[in-house]
Amino acid sequence: MEKVNLTEKLSMIHDHWNPRIAGELNGQQACQPWLIKLVKFKGAFEWHHHENEDELFYVVKGSFDMEFRDKTIIINEGEFLIVPRMTEHRPNAKEEVEVMLFEPASTINTGNIKNEYTRTDLEKL
Repeated sequence: MEKVNLTEKLSMIHDHWNPRIAGELNGQQACQPWLIKLVKFKGAFEWHHHENEDELFYVVKGSFDMEFRDKTIIINEGEFLIVPRMTEHRPNAKEEVEVMLFEPASTINTGNIKNEYTRTDLEKL
């Protein structure tokens, strides 16, 4: 059991759109582990959705727009947004943003699409 310093862990990330595992919680939702991931990003991601997983985006530093087909929600530092499964979305950051993700271990960052941003084997910090 150890505490995690988000600032320290985020300082280890030097690229965008490449989530890292910062922690794991076991035994939730039929024993599927949930992960705490850290990521930095800038610019627009790909439109995608997740078939079976909700995603929680918590902004540690900065802000970004979560774009949906019918609206855009601005998530600022200290705020979080839960994107329900099957909801098409696209994160878009005008400036670099630091984000903590809380999602099931089965969640692939690009959801229903596969491209150069797809990460399936995440590094642990």
